[in-house]
Formats: sequence, structure tokens, C-alpha cells
Amino acid sequence: MKNVATSIRRVGLIANPEKPDVARLVRRAQKLITAARRSVLLEANTASMLGGKFRSVCSMPELAAATDLILVFGGDGTMLKAAREIAGHATPVLGINAGHLGFLTGVSPNHLQAALHRVWEGRFQLEERALLDGTVCRGQESTTLLALNDFVLSRGLTSRLIELEVRVNSELLTRYRCDGFIASSPTGSTAYSLAAGGAIVSPDTEALTLTPICPHTLSIRPVVVNLASTVSVRLISARLVATVAADGQQQVELTAGDTVTIRRSARSVRLLRLEGTNFFSTLRQKLGWSGSNV
Repeated sequence: MKNVATSIRRVGLIANPEKPDVARLVRRAQKLITAARRSVLLEANTASMLGGKFRSVCSMPELAAATDLILVFGGDGTMLKAAREIAGHATPVLGINAGHLGFLTGVSPNHLQAALHRVWEGRFQLEERALLDGTVCRGQESTTLLALNDFVLSRGLTSRLIELEVRVNSELLTRYRCDGFIASSPTGSTAYSLAAGGAIVSPDTEALTLTPICPHTLSIRPVVVNLASTVSVRLISARLVATVAADGQQQVELTAGDTVTIRRSARSVRLLRLEGTNFFSTLRQKLGWSGSNV
């Protein structure tokens, strides 16, 4: 990726101000990038967090259009928000983990300088990650949400199960009586879907994982379908309120008869993966599997 590396001249910075000590980390990144004779642009909230006056301040979409690489400082939630905001842009994203588990933010703060050296030397690969569109239909009205990880349908505050009818490419899969339902992209297979018993899916797999949450029927199991499939989920339960959430961050309330149609988005996001790292080593490290070098 040497040719790509030499074209990285402008680096955008996005940070979650709620993460402890993240301002110090961003300032350190600024110095390292400037020392490498690259320019730095800041997302507006990140600039506000630093408290200084900066010439190059942009919204996230503007940042993606104006830079050759974006560094995101935070946890996976920060990465998910940034991915939705810059979806469709070719600018690659590298996550610096200022959170906890961090499947999407692969670089620890202690390795920031070494990571940037690898970037300048072209020692990385670019990965295209699929996003999902989720369209909520109620009568003639519709709302479309975007997700990198997953769409989760769940019951409201009531402890009663909800009933959902799920179709794949218009063919009936089943009716679930459950606490909820997850439609997960390959990237999201290590998120809520994993906690609910879904399979771990390599991010380069063209698959959509359908995972019920606490189904009442014990024979019910997660189902994996092609990523090109269209999945429709209809809320059957009357007198119950449910919700659908995109990446756990954007939420729409559902009532009986509402349908959520989930399919692969026309937009995607590019993640930068450093040389010497891969999906399986990340699994071993984050989940404490045998063979981890942690």
C-alpha cells in the first residue's frame, strides 16, 4: 500500500470528549502528525474539546471529503457514529482505543506512535465494510436508518414477550416470541449478536446473521443468510410498544403492524488495518482465547 501511504497528507481527527484523558491523546497525535509533515484537520466537537483556536475545523462528512485518513479516538461506539456520518466516502478510518473492548478501535494509545509510523511506511491494508439500511414502515410513512453493526428490535419497558414475523426475500422464515431480534452485519457479529448467542462472522464474509433474543421456543437458533438478502420484520404484538435501534444509537418506536426492512446499504466504510494485525488475532486478544499473546 506504499502508493496509498504517500498520498496521505491530510489527517482528520475525531474524538469522544467523554473518554478520560482523550484530549491529551489527541494533542499527542497532532504533534506526531505535524512532525511527519502532514496537516491536521479537526472535527468541530473535537476542536471544541481541545479549547484552542483552529483554522481547519469541519463536520464529520466535510472531514471525510477533505482528508486522506481519519483517526477516531474513543470506543466502538465512537467508531460506529463516525462510520454512519462518513458512509459513502473513500477516506479510510483508523480507530484509537480510548474505550473498553474495542473490536473496531484496534490501536492502543500506547502504540499510537508506532501505528502512525506503519501508516507513513504503507504497512497496512484497507478493508471495505458493509453497512445496513433499515427502513421502518407505518402505513404510508417510512423512515430509514443506517447501521454498521446491527439493527435490534426489542420490547419496551414491559416484561412481556413480543411476537415478530420474519421474512427473508419475501419468504416466511418463522414467527418469534422473544425479547427481541438482531439483524447483524459481519462487522457487528462481535457485538450484541455475539452476546445473544449468534455466530462470530469474519468481516469479509457476505453474510447477514439473524439472532433472536431469548426466544420462547428452545429449538429456535440463529440463522445466517446471504448479505444480499432482504429481511422484513413485522411487529405482530398488539397493545405492546417495541423499538428498533441502529447500532444502539438511533432509535424508532414501533407499534403493532409496523415493518422493519433490513438490507445491505449502497454505502460502505473503509477501515485501515495495520500490518501484523488480523481479525483472528483480535478475537484471541479481546476474548482471551487460547493463543492470545496478552
